[in-house]
Amino acid sequence: MAEKSLRLPRNVAGRFYVDETCIDCDLCRQIAPDVFAQDDEEGKSYVMRQPLTPEEREAAHEAMESCPTESIGDDGDEKEDE
Repeated sequence: MAEKSLRLPRNVAGRFYVDETCIDCDLCRQIAPDVFAQDDEEGKSYVMRQPLTPEEREAAHEAMESCPTESIGDDGDEKEDE
């Protein structure tokens, strides 16, 4: 389970984030390429843009559930969905 206290600084503000346990396996970027990006310097993925549509939120959740290191978190802040 992702830890908010380990949230990577490169994540944009909002409900979804990647923490420092990421191993940059590329799976999240394959599942939700409009949400996740690669930080080449750190060798980790991060949230470059919060999902804007229900389909993007679904893809972000799928990426979170598929993450082998459970490095993707969701604060569940419903205000971000409005």
